[in-house]
Amino acid sequence: MTTAEELRPVLRAAWGRDTCDPHDLDDWTPANPARGQCGVTALVVQELLGGELVLAEVHVEGAKVGHHYWNRLPGGEEVDFTADQFRAEERVVGGTVQPRPAGPPRRCREQYEILRGRLIERGIMSP
Repeated sequence: MTTAEELRPVLRAAWGRDTCDPHDLDDWTPANPARGQCGVTALVVQELLGGELVLAEVHVEGAKVGHHYWNRLPGGEEVDFTADQFRAEERVVGGTVQPRPAGPPRRCREQYEILRGRLIERGIMSP
């Protein structure tokens, strides 16, 4: 079984502009590969390691500008593979467990399939 720490470099290598949430495309760069990857990454990590999805808001100067997902693993440990995507003025606020939507994601489905496919190619996930 893959651990969170074993998975971290694999995810970083699998992210790209094509796996980025369209909302964040203008801010995505190879220097900040985690930008816009949180939703699809959290879903893939949940498939691999189990646990729960956690959702919070992202604020700038007290105003909501977006959302952020990460994982709570079955043992209770929280892992956020994309935490380093945020600029200094961005703050992640709150965090509540969200049920996984039934079936494939409605939003960012193509990005999710690309990321999942890359992990299948690397032998990390089963088809």
